[in-house]
Amino acid sequence: MILLKDILYKVTIEKVIGNTSVAIQNIEFDSRKAGLNDVFIAIKGTLSDGHDFIKKASGQGVIAVVCEVIPKEIINGITYIQTDDSHKALAIMAANFYENPSEELKLIGVTGTNGKTTVTSLLFQLFKRAGYKVGLLSTVKVMVDKKQYKATHTTPDSLTINRYLREMVEEGVDFCFMEVSSHGIHQKRTEGLHYKGGIFTNLSHDHLDYHNDFAEYRDVKKLFFDQLPKSAFALTNVDDKNGRVMLQNTKAKKHTYALKSIADYKAQILENQFNGLLLKINNQELWTKLIGNFNAYNLLAIYGTAELLGLETMETLQLMSTLESVDGRFQYVVSEKNVTAIVDYAHTPDALKNVLETINSIRTKNEELITVMGCGGDRDITKRPKMGNIAATLSTKVIFTSDNPRSEDPNAIINAIEEGVPSEYFNRTLSIADRKQAIKTACQLANSGDIILVAGKGHETYQEIKGERFDFDDYKIINELLIALNK
Repeated sequence: MILLKDILYKVTIEKVIGNTSVAIQNIEFDSRKAGLNDVFIAIKGTLSDGHDFIKKASGQGVIAVVCEVIPKEIINGITYIQTDDSHKALAIMAANFYENPSEELKLIGVTGTNGKTTVTSLLFQLFKRAGYKVGLLSTVKVMVDKKQYKATHTTPDSLTINRYLREMVEEGVDFCFMEVSSHGIHQKRTEGLHYKGGIFTNLSHDHLDYHNDFAEYRDVKKLFFDQLPKSAFALTNVDDKNGRVMLQNTKAKKHTYALKSIADYKAQILENQFNGLLLKINNQELWTKLIGNFNAYNLLAIYGTAELLGLETMETLQLMSTLESVDGRFQYVVSEKNVTAIVDYAHTPDALKNVLETINSIRTKNEELITVMGCGGDRDITKRPKMGNIAATLSTKVIFTSDNPRSEDPNAIINAIEEGVPSEYFNRTLSIADRKQAIKTACQLANSGDIILVAGKGHETYQEIKGERFDFDDYKIINELLIALNK
């Protein structure tokens, strides 16, 4: 039996009406799910306010309501808890409800604009191969040792996080690697969690549809490190100008990694080819199947984390050499006609630039580099012309298409992308709103030796149009098209 007062531990309480010694069944923040003897937490969201649904939840038998504003109508038999921040209260109560599972394993959070999925997924791979039971909370999937669940958000809601962490503890998981998004930090989903370490990858233009400006976006990321305990480590990329900013107020032990700067974990790229990278990390050579400068940074973060978590150096390097690329992250296939097709999640200006610069650093320049890309609808509109500029400048041919247009007109999004194309590069661009047709056209244009980059959706297996999700897998489609064109 769980008492309401027990899960309120560490919650900031401004007012209580009723009895906190009552037994509760579940915690819910969605009024549609709230039922008999549950606690309903009223959350102010971006689209709706949970306070508007307190009456509805009360009629469904909830025994307690946690809110920022006590309703005018008080129902006898229901306990009302007023708090200053319902998001934070939800996170702390969720951790208490599941008996604070993050304290029973080593939880590592990874934040930054690009690289979160790769770093968390590869750390999961590495520690699994080192013989540990491992958990993963990522954009691509959730793993509880060998059990896989579908991911719905980069950083899930607090109840979901703690439910998975409790399952991990029960399965004997030693380490959990978790993506920490700016939305998740800002909405307090990570409050109440005990982290063993935090990793900062980089910071570039993204999510400015949600955050007011870049400074706010940066400061939200920094908040994650500000809240790390003394017992944790903070590992940051100091080649990024915001890397040291993340460490300014942290109580955690500070560690750094870099390719260009003085750092605790330093790497040099010796060879960069389509079949892998040869790196020298802290004077030890490593051959890896991963490709590109951006993956050199990801591998450094992984190396540093493994060392900080106690793995032996040579074992770490040996395991790193076996790591496989993550779905939708520089995932490539070579056709029978020797056309190389690459699928990548690059959906920010910096990520797209990194991928294209990596391809250009490897290719001979005698072949065409054909890029297929778009931008998501109902998201940050300021990055669209920037991405158009990058794609046109760093490719020999570009096909602008739809990504996940959501509620927007795909052609309007494409027009905004085209605004960033320098006039001297107009002749290398095409616009085809139908994404499958755009990919097919790229395959038809490609000759032996040419390279096709399909950017933006990566691991996603759907396309979101007018509120509906349709099956769509870039990697599967380009494989099918290349095979069909070879016949």
